[in-house]
Amino acid sequence: MGQLLGPDFPTDIALAVSGGGDSMAMLYLAHNWTRVWGVRLWVVTVDHGLREESAAEAGMVAEECKLLGWPHAVLRWHWDGQGNKLDAARRARLDLIDRWRGGIRHVLMAHTRDDVAETFLMRLKRGSGADGLAAMESSRLVRPDGGSVGELTGECPPGDRGGEGFHLVRPCLDMGRDELRHYLQVLHGRWVEDPSNDDPSYERVQMRRLLPLLTEAGLGRDVLAATAGRLRDDSRALHRYARQVWGRFGGTLGEGTGILTLDPDWLTACDPATQRRLLAAMIRSVAGGNYAPRAEALETLRERMASGGGGTLQGCEVIHHRGRLVMFREFASVAGLAGAARPGATWDKRWQILRPGFEDCRVRALGEDGWKQVADRPEGAPPFRVALSLPSLWRGDRLVACDALGVGPGETARLCHGLDPCEFLPVH
Repeated sequence: MGQLLGPDFPTDIALAVSGGGDSMAMLYLAHNWTRVWGVRLWVVTVDHGLREESAAEAGMVAEECKLLGWPHAVLRWHWDGQGNKLDAARRARLDLIDRWRGGIRHVLMAHTRDDVAETFLMRLKRGSGADGLAAMESSRLVRPDGGSVGELTGECPPGDRGGEGFHLVRPCLDMGRDELRHYLQVLHGRWVEDPSNDDPSYERVQMRRLLPLLTEAGLGRDVLAATAGRLRDDSRALHRYARQVWGRFGGTLGEGTGILTLDPDWLTACDPATQRRLLAAMIRSVAGGNYAPRAEALETLRERMASGGGGTLQGCEVIHHRGRLVMFREFASVAGLAGAARPGATWDKRWQILRPGFEDCRVRALGEDGWKQVADRPEGAPPFRVALSLPSLWRGDRLVACDALGVGPGETARLCHGLDPCEFLPVH
Protein backbone atom coordinates (compact mmCIF):
# COMPACT_ATOMS: atom_id res chain seq x y z
CA MET A 1 0.00 0.00 0.00
CA GLY A 2 2.91 2.30 0.68
CA GLN A 3 4.31 1.70 -2.80
CA LEU A 4 0.92 2.18 -4.45
CA LEU A 5 -0.43 5.15 -2.48
CA GLY A 6 2.38 6.62 -0.38
CA PRO A 7 4.22 8.46 0.88
CA ASP A 8 1.36 10.97 1.26
CA PHE A 9 -1.68 8.75 1.59
CA PRO A 10 -5.10 10.03 0.55
CA THR A 11 -7.52 10.70 3.37
CA ASP A 12 -10.17 8.47 1.74
CA ILE A 13 -10.01 5.43 -0.51
CA ALA A 14 -12.70 3.20 -1.99
CA LEU A 15 -12.91 -0.58 -2.08
CA ALA A 16 -14.96 -2.59 -4.57
CA VAL A 17 -16.12 -5.67 -2.66
CA SER A 18 -18.25 -8.36 -4.32
CA GLY A 19 -18.54 -10.69 -1.34
CA GLY A 20 -16.21 -13.33 -2.79
CA GLY A 21 -13.20 -14.58 -0.91
CA ASP A 22 -10.61 -12.35 -2.56
CA SER A 23 -12.48 -9.08 -2.09
CA MET A 24 -13.61 -9.89 1.47
CA ALA A 25 -10.01 -10.64 2.40
CA MET A 26 -9.01 -7.28 0.92
CA LEU A 27 -11.72 -5.61 3.01
CA TYR A 28 -10.33 -7.07 6.25
CA LEU A 29 -6.75 -6.30 5.23
CA ALA A 30 -7.65 -2.70 4.42
CA HIS A 31 -9.64 -2.39 7.65
CA ASN A 32 -6.59 -3.35 9.70
CA TRP A 33 -4.23 -1.22 7.59
CA THR A 34 -6.29 1.92 8.15
CA ARG A 35 -5.86 1.60 11.92
CA VAL A 36 -2.17 2.36 11.40
CA TRP A 37 -2.43 5.05 8.72
CA GLY A 38 -5.72 6.77 9.52
CA VAL A 39 -7.29 6.40 6.08
CA ARG A 40 -11.07 6.29 5.74
CA LEU A 41 -12.63 3.48 3.70
CA TRP A 42 -15.71 3.68 1.47
CA VAL A 43 -16.96 0.29 0.33
CA VAL A 44 -19.09 -0.35 -2.75
CA THR A 45 -20.66 -3.50 -4.16
CA VAL A 46 -21.79 -3.63 -7.78
CA ASP A 47 -24.79 -5.95 -8.14
CA HIS A 48 -24.90 -6.93 -11.81
CA GLY A 49 -28.17 -8.77 -11.33
CA LEU A 50 -26.89 -11.74 -13.32
CA ARG A 51 -27.61 -14.25 -10.53
CA GLU A 52 -30.47 -14.57 -8.07
CA GLU A 53 -28.05 -14.71 -5.13
CA SER A 54 -26.31 -11.42 -5.95
CA ALA A 55 -28.66 -9.22 -3.89
CA ALA A 56 -28.18 -11.38 -0.78
CA GLU A 57 -24.39 -11.30 -1.29
CA ALA A 58 -24.45 -7.50 -1.46
CA GLY A 59 -26.47 -7.52 1.75
CA MET A 60 -23.83 -9.70 3.44
CA VAL A 61 -21.12 -7.21 2.49
CA ALA A 62 -23.25 -4.38 3.89
CA GLU A 63 -23.67 -6.24 7.20
CA GLU A 64 -19.95 -6.86 7.51
CA CYS A 65 -19.11 -3.22 6.71
CA LYS A 66 -21.55 -2.10 9.41
CA LEU A 67 -19.77 -4.32 11.95
CA LEU A 68 -16.40 -2.91 10.88
CA GLY A 69 -17.70 0.67 10.99
CA TRP A 70 -17.36 1.63 7.32
CA PRO A 71 -19.98 3.14 4.96
CA HIS A 72 -21.26 0.85 2.22
CA ALA A 73 -23.22 1.34 -0.99
CA VAL A 74 -24.80 -1.01 -3.51
CA LEU A 75 -24.86 -0.13 -7.21
CA ARG A 76 -27.41 -2.18 -9.12
CA TRP A 77 -26.82 -2.46 -12.84
CA HIS A 78 -29.46 -3.05 -15.51
CA TRP A 79 -28.20 -4.67 -18.70
CA ASP A 80 -29.82 -3.31 -21.86
CA GLY A 81 -29.32 -6.59 -23.70
CA GLN A 82 -26.82 -5.07 -26.15
CA GLY A 83 -23.44 -6.61 -26.95
CA ASN A 84 -21.45 -9.17 -24.96
CA LYS A 85 -23.00 -9.47 -21.51
CA LEU A 86 -19.78 -10.09 -19.56
CA ASP A 87 -17.92 -7.30 -21.31
CA ALA A 88 -20.87 -4.96 -20.76
CA ALA A 89 -20.91 -5.89 -17.06
CA ARG A 90 -17.20 -5.16 -16.72
CA ARG A 91 -17.54 -1.76 -18.35
CA ALA A 92 -20.66 -0.94 -16.33
CA ARG A 93 -18.85 -1.77 -13.09
CA LEU A 94 -16.21 0.87 -13.78
CA ASP A 95 -18.77 3.40 -14.97
CA LEU A 96 -21.07 3.04 -11.95
CA ILE A 97 -18.15 3.18 -9.52
CA ASP A 98 -16.89 6.32 -11.24
CA ARG A 99 -20.22 8.05 -10.79
CA TRP A 100 -20.45 6.94 -7.15
CA ARG A 101 -16.91 7.76 -5.96
CA GLY A 102 -17.32 11.53 -5.45
CA GLY A 103 -13.90 13.09 -4.94
CA ILE A 104 -12.09 9.81 -4.22
CA ARG A 105 -9.25 9.16 -6.67
CA HIS A 106 -8.25 5.58 -5.72
CA VAL A 107 -10.46 2.49 -5.92
CA LEU A 108 -9.08 -0.86 -4.72
CA MET A 109 -9.92 -4.18 -6.39
CA ALA A 110 -8.80 -7.62 -5.21
CA HIS A 111 -7.17 -9.17 -8.28
CA THR A 112 -4.64 -11.83 -7.25
CA ARG A 113 -1.67 -13.76 -8.59
CA ASP A 114 -4.16 -16.44 -9.71
CA ASP A 115 -6.01 -13.86 -11.81
CA VAL A 116 -2.72 -12.91 -13.46
CA ALA A 117 -1.97 -16.54 -14.38
CA GLU A 118 -5.49 -17.19 -15.70
CA THR A 119 -5.48 -13.98 -17.75
CA PHE A 120 -2.08 -14.93 -19.18
CA LEU A 121 -3.51 -18.23 -20.47
CA MET A 122 -6.63 -16.59 -21.87
CA ARG A 123 -4.57 -14.07 -23.81
CA LEU A 124 -2.05 -16.68 -24.91
CA LYS A 125 -4.98 -18.58 -26.42
CA ARG A 126 -5.90 -15.44 -28.40
CA GLY A 127 -2.36 -15.03 -29.70
CA SER A 128 -1.57 -11.82 -27.79
CA GLY A 129 1.83 -10.18 -27.94
CA ALA A 130 4.00 -8.89 -25.12
CA ASP A 131 1.57 -6.16 -24.05
CA GLY A 132 -1.38 -8.55 -23.89
CA LEU A 133 0.56 -11.22 -22.01
CA ALA A 134 2.05 -8.74 -19.56
CA ALA A 135 0.73 -8.89 -16.02
CA MET A 136 -1.96 -6.35 -15.17
CA GLU A 137 -0.63 -3.13 -13.64
CA SER A 138 -0.90 -2.72 -9.88
CA SER A 139 -2.28 0.78 -10.54
CA ARG A 140 -3.74 2.28 -13.70
CA LEU A 141 -5.84 5.27 -14.66
CA VAL A 142 -9.40 4.37 -15.70
CA ARG A 143 -11.67 6.59 -17.77
CA PRO A 144 -15.06 4.88 -17.77
CA ASP A 145 -17.15 4.73 -20.93
CA GLY A 146 -20.30 6.28 -19.44
CA GLY A 147 -23.91 5.58 -20.23
CA SER A 148 -24.55 2.65 -17.88
CA VAL A 149 -27.89 2.60 -16.06
CA GLY A 150 -27.97 1.72 -12.38
CA GLU A 151 -29.55 2.35 -8.99
CA LEU A 152 -27.76 3.44 -5.81
CA THR A 153 -28.52 2.30 -2.27
CA GLY A 154 -26.32 3.50 0.59
CA GLU A 155 -23.77 6.23 1.18
CA CYS A 156 -21.75 8.19 -1.38
CA PRO A 157 -18.32 9.72 -0.74
CA PRO A 158 -18.25 13.53 -0.59
CA GLY A 159 -16.69 15.79 -3.20
CA ASP A 160 -17.05 16.41 -6.90
CA ARG A 161 -16.00 13.72 -9.35
CA GLY A 162 -13.13 14.78 -11.58
CA GLY A 163 -13.48 14.28 -15.33
CA GLU A 164 -10.07 12.65 -15.59
CA GLY A 165 -11.22 9.31 -14.13
CA PHE A 166 -9.83 7.37 -11.19
CA HIS A 167 -6.92 5.11 -10.32
CA LEU A 168 -7.77 1.42 -10.13
CA VAL A 169 -5.42 -0.02 -7.51
CA ARG A 170 -4.69 -3.74 -7.07
CA PRO A 171 -2.88 -4.30 -3.76
CA CYS A 172 -3.29 -8.11 -3.78
CA LEU A 173 -1.54 -8.95 -7.07
CA ASP A 174 1.37 -10.62 -5.29
CA MET A 175 -0.96 -12.72 -3.13
CA GLY A 176 -2.42 -16.10 -4.04
CA ARG A 177 -6.07 -17.03 -3.79
CA ASP A 178 -5.25 -19.78 -1.29
CA GLU A 179 -3.34 -17.35 0.90
CA LEU A 180 -6.30 -15.02 1.08
CA ARG A 181 -8.68 -17.90 1.92
CA HIS A 182 -6.34 -18.95 4.71
CA TYR A 183 -6.32 -15.39 6.04
CA LEU A 184 -10.13 -15.36 6.04
CA GLN A 185 -10.32 -18.69 7.84
CA VAL A 186 -7.91 -17.55 10.55
CA LEU A 187 -10.02 -14.42 11.10
CA HIS A 188 -13.27 -16.42 10.90
CA GLY A 189 -14.26 -13.95 8.20
CA ARG A 190 -17.30 -14.26 5.96
CA TRP A 191 -17.40 -14.73 2.21
CA VAL A 192 -19.50 -16.41 -0.48
CA GLU A 193 -18.56 -18.75 -3.28
CA ASP A 194 -19.83 -17.63 -6.68
CA PRO A 195 -21.19 -20.71 -8.52
CA SER A 196 -20.11 -19.18 -11.83
CA ASN A 197 -16.52 -19.81 -10.71
CA ASP A 198 -17.18 -23.50 -11.48
CA ASP A 199 -19.15 -22.97 -14.70
CA PRO A 200 -17.08 -24.43 -17.58
CA SER A 201 -18.89 -22.24 -20.11
CA TYR A 202 -16.70 -19.34 -18.94
CA GLU A 203 -13.27 -19.12 -20.49
CA ARG A 204 -11.61 -18.16 -17.21
CA VAL A 205 -12.98 -21.29 -15.54
CA GLN A 206 -11.61 -23.37 -18.41
CA MET A 207 -8.15 -21.90 -17.82
CA ARG A 208 -8.51 -22.43 -14.06
CA ARG A 209 -9.26 -26.11 -14.62
CA LEU A 210 -6.28 -26.39 -16.94
CA LEU A 211 -3.83 -25.07 -14.34
CA PRO A 212 -3.47 -28.32 -12.32
CA LEU A 213 -2.34 -30.14 -15.47
CA LEU A 214 0.11 -27.37 -16.28
CA THR A 215 1.40 -27.42 -12.71
CA GLU A 216 2.33 -31.11 -13.10
CA ALA A 217 4.42 -30.09 -16.12
CA GLY A 218 6.13 -27.28 -14.18
CA LEU A 219 3.92 -24.50 -15.56
CA GLY A 220 1.95 -23.63 -12.46
CA ARG A 221 0.33 -20.30 -11.63
CA ASP A 222 3.44 -18.98 -9.89
CA VAL A 223 5.56 -19.62 -13.00
CA LEU A 224 2.94 -18.09 -15.29
CA ALA A 225 2.45 -15.06 -13.05
CA ALA A 226 6.22 -14.53 -12.81
CA THR A 227 6.50 -14.72 -16.60
CA ALA A 228 3.68 -12.21 -16.97
CA GLY A 229 5.49 -9.95 -14.50
CA ARG A 230 8.69 -10.03 -16.55
CA LEU A 231 6.71 -9.31 -19.70
CA ARG A 232 5.20 -6.34 -17.89
CA ASP A 233 8.73 -5.02 -17.28
CA ASP A 234 9.60 -5.59 -20.94
CA SER A 235 6.37 -3.90 -22.00
CA ARG A 236 7.24 -0.84 -19.94
CA ALA A 237 10.61 -0.58 -21.70
CA LEU A 238 8.89 -0.87 -25.09
CA HIS A 239 6.34 1.74 -24.04
CA ARG A 240 9.18 4.08 -23.12
CA TYR A 241 10.58 3.76 -26.63
CA ALA A 242 7.12 4.35 -28.15
CA ARG A 243 6.90 7.54 -26.10
CA GLN A 244 10.15 8.71 -27.68
CA VAL A 245 8.79 7.98 -31.16
CA TRP A 246 5.66 10.00 -30.40
CA GLY A 247 7.79 12.86 -29.10
CA ARG A 248 9.70 12.95 -32.41
CA PHE A 249 6.88 12.42 -34.90
CA GLY A 250 3.53 12.96 -33.18
CA GLY A 251 1.32 16.01 -32.90
CA THR A 252 -2.21 17.35 -33.26
CA LEU A 253 -4.13 18.78 -36.19
CA GLY A 254 -4.99 22.18 -34.80
CA GLU A 255 -5.39 23.17 -31.16
CA GLY A 256 -8.19 21.60 -29.16
CA THR A 257 -9.56 19.50 -32.02
CA GLY A 258 -8.97 16.07 -30.49
CA ILE A 259 -7.25 14.98 -33.73
CA LEU A 260 -3.83 13.27 -33.74
CA THR A 261 -1.24 13.23 -36.51
CA LEU A 262 2.05 11.48 -37.29
CA ASP A 263 4.85 12.60 -39.57
CA PRO A 264 5.28 10.12 -42.47
CA ASP A 265 8.86 9.34 -41.42
CA TRP A 266 7.58 7.58 -38.30
CA LEU A 267 7.08 4.33 -40.23
CA THR A 268 10.73 4.02 -41.18
CA ALA A 269 11.93 5.18 -37.77
CA CYS A 270 10.55 2.25 -35.78
CA ASP A 271 9.71 -1.43 -36.02
CA PRO A 272 6.21 -2.93 -36.53
CA ALA A 273 5.88 -3.78 -32.82
CA THR A 274 6.43 -0.15 -31.82
CA GLN A 275 4.07 0.99 -34.58
CA ARG A 276 1.31 -1.26 -33.18
CA ARG A 277 1.95 -0.09 -29.65
CA LEU A 278 1.77 3.57 -30.58
CA LEU A 279 -1.31 3.08 -32.75
CA ALA A 280 -3.10 1.34 -29.88
CA ALA A 281 -2.28 4.23 -27.55
CA MET A 282 -3.51 6.77 -30.10
CA ILE A 283 -6.77 4.86 -30.59
CA ARG A 284 -7.42 4.76 -26.86
CA SER A 285 -6.69 8.47 -26.65
CA VAL A 286 -8.95 9.50 -29.54
CA ALA A 287 -11.81 7.13 -28.68
CA GLY A 288 -11.50 7.58 -24.92
CA GLY A 289 -11.51 3.82 -24.33
CA ASN A 290 -10.03 1.73 -21.53
CA TYR A 291 -9.14 -1.26 -23.68
CA ALA A 292 -6.63 -1.63 -26.49
CA PRO A 293 -7.79 -3.11 -29.81
CA ARG A 294 -7.42 -6.82 -30.49
CA ALA A 295 -4.02 -7.78 -31.90
CA GLU A 296 -5.24 -9.07 -35.28
CA ALA A 297 -7.39 -6.00 -35.99
CA LEU A 298 -4.57 -3.68 -34.95
CA GLU A 299 -2.06 -5.44 -37.20
CA THR A 300 -4.47 -5.23 -40.14
CA LEU A 301 -4.78 -1.48 -39.66
CA ARG A 302 -1.00 -1.10 -39.31
CA GLU A 303 -0.41 -2.97 -42.58
CA ARG A 304 -2.91 -0.78 -44.40
CA MET A 305 -1.23 2.36 -43.10
CA ALA A 306 2.22 1.10 -44.03
CA SER A 307 0.90 0.60 -47.58
CA GLY A 308 -0.39 4.16 -47.76
CA GLY A 309 -4.00 3.36 -46.93
CA GLY A 310 -6.21 3.91 -43.91
CA GLY A 311 -9.16 2.37 -42.14
CA THR A 312 -11.32 2.36 -39.04
CA LEU A 313 -10.94 0.61 -35.72
CA GLN A 314 -12.64 0.92 -32.34
CA GLY A 315 -14.43 4.17 -33.14
CA CYS A 316 -11.43 5.83 -34.82
CA GLU A 317 -10.62 6.52 -38.46
CA VAL A 318 -7.18 6.90 -40.03
CA ILE A 319 -6.46 8.70 -43.33
CA HIS A 320 -3.44 10.32 -45.00
CA HIS A 321 -3.73 14.09 -45.41
CA ARG A 322 -1.02 16.30 -46.92
CA GLY A 323 1.64 13.70 -46.29
CA ARG A 324 0.73 13.08 -42.66
CA LEU A 325 -1.19 10.30 -41.02
CA VAL A 326 -4.32 11.70 -39.34
CA MET A 327 -6.37 9.86 -36.70
CA PHE A 328 -9.76 11.21 -35.63
CA ARG A 329 -13.11 10.12 -34.22
CA GLU A 330 -15.09 8.04 -36.70
CA PHE A 331 -18.25 9.90 -37.68
CA ALA A 332 -20.38 6.74 -37.60
CA SER A 333 -19.50 6.31 -33.90
CA VAL A 334 -20.88 9.71 -32.90
CA ALA A 335 -23.51 10.45 -35.55
CA GLY A 336 -26.35 9.51 -33.22
CA LEU A 337 -25.04 11.23 -30.09
CA ALA A 338 -26.79 14.43 -29.04
CA GLY A 339 -27.48 16.20 -25.76
CA ALA A 340 -28.26 19.46 -24.04
CA ALA A 341 -25.49 22.08 -24.28
CA ARG A 342 -25.60 23.17 -20.66
CA PRO A 343 -22.28 24.15 -19.02
CA GLY A 344 -20.51 21.12 -17.60
CA ALA A 345 -22.39 18.63 -19.78
CA THR A 346 -20.25 16.06 -21.61
CA TRP A 347 -20.53 14.70 -25.13
CA ASP A 348 -18.91 11.56 -26.50
CA LYS A 349 -17.24 11.00 -23.10
CA ARG A 350 -14.45 13.37 -24.20
CA TRP A 351 -15.90 16.85 -24.61
CA GLN A 352 -17.23 19.20 -21.95
CA ILE A 353 -19.41 22.24 -22.65
CA LEU A 354 -17.86 25.41 -21.22
CA ARG A 355 -19.87 28.52 -22.04
CA PRO A 356 -23.25 29.47 -20.59
CA GLY A 357 -25.86 30.95 -22.90
CA PHE A 358 -26.34 27.86 -25.04
CA GLU A 359 -28.74 25.98 -22.77
CA ASP A 360 -31.37 26.05 -25.53
CA CYS A 361 -28.95 24.36 -27.93
CA ARG A 362 -28.05 20.75 -28.65
CA VAL A 363 -24.51 19.41 -28.88
CA ARG A 364 -23.87 16.89 -31.65
CA ALA A 365 -21.37 15.96 -34.36
CA LEU A 366 -20.94 18.54 -37.12
CA GLY A 367 -21.94 16.24 -39.99
CA GLU A 368 -22.35 17.20 -43.65
CA ASP A 369 -25.22 19.60 -42.93
CA GLY A 370 -23.01 21.51 -40.50
CA TRP A 371 -20.06 21.60 -42.90
CA LYS A 372 -22.26 23.17 -45.59
CA GLN A 373 -23.18 26.02 -43.23
CA VAL A 374 -19.54 27.07 -42.68
CA ALA A 375 -18.73 29.63 -45.36
CA ASP A 376 -15.28 30.82 -44.23
CA ARG A 377 -13.04 28.20 -42.67
CA PRO A 378 -9.86 29.34 -40.89
CA GLU A 379 -6.47 28.44 -42.28
CA GLY A 380 -5.36 25.02 -41.04
CA ALA A 381 -8.93 23.93 -40.27
CA PRO A 382 -9.59 20.16 -40.40
CA PRO A 383 -10.61 18.88 -43.85
CA PHE A 384 -14.14 17.73 -44.63
CA ARG A 385 -13.88 14.05 -43.68
CA VAL A 386 -12.05 14.82 -40.44
CA ALA A 387 -14.38 17.65 -39.45
CA LEU A 388 -17.59 15.60 -39.65
CA SER A 389 -17.19 14.22 -36.11
CA LEU A 390 -16.26 17.51 -34.42
CA PRO A 391 -18.50 18.69 -31.55
CA SER A 392 -20.85 21.51 -32.52
CA LEU A 393 -23.78 23.43 -31.01
CA TRP A 394 -27.14 23.73 -32.79
CA ARG A 395 -30.39 25.65 -32.47
CA GLY A 396 -32.79 23.52 -34.43
CA ASP A 397 -31.29 23.12 -37.90
CA ARG A 398 -28.89 26.06 -37.56
CA LEU A 399 -25.24 25.65 -36.61
CA VAL A 400 -24.29 28.22 -33.96
CA ALA A 401 -20.84 27.07 -32.78
CA CYS A 402 -17.96 24.83 -33.83
CA ASP A 403 -14.67 25.94 -32.30
CA ALA A 404 -12.37 24.09 -34.70
CA LEU A 405 -13.96 25.76 -37.74
CA GLY A 406 -14.11 29.26 -36.24
CA VAL A 407 -17.89 29.31 -35.85
CA GLY A 408 -19.34 31.01 -32.76
CA PRO A 409 -17.63 32.83 -29.86
CA GLY A 410 -14.95 30.18 -29.36
CA GLU A 411 -14.09 28.04 -26.33
CA THR A 412 -17.54 26.51 -26.21
CA ALA A 413 -16.18 22.97 -25.62
CA ARG A 414 -12.93 21.41 -24.49
CA LEU A 415 -11.50 17.94 -24.10
CA CYS A 416 -12.24 16.46 -20.68
CA HIS A 417 -8.76 14.95 -20.54
CA GLY A 418 -5.43 15.35 -22.26
CA LEU A 419 -5.00 13.92 -25.74
CA ASP A 420 -1.43 12.73 -25.22
CA PRO A 421 -1.22 9.03 -26.25
CA CYS A 422 1.66 8.67 -23.79
CA GLU A 423 -0.95 8.48 -21.04
CA PHE A 424 -1.75 5.03 -22.40
CA LEU A 425 1.90 3.95 -22.53
CA PRO A 426 2.59 3.27 -18.81
CA VAL A 427 6.23 3.06 -17.79
CA HIS A 428 5.88 3.39 -14.00
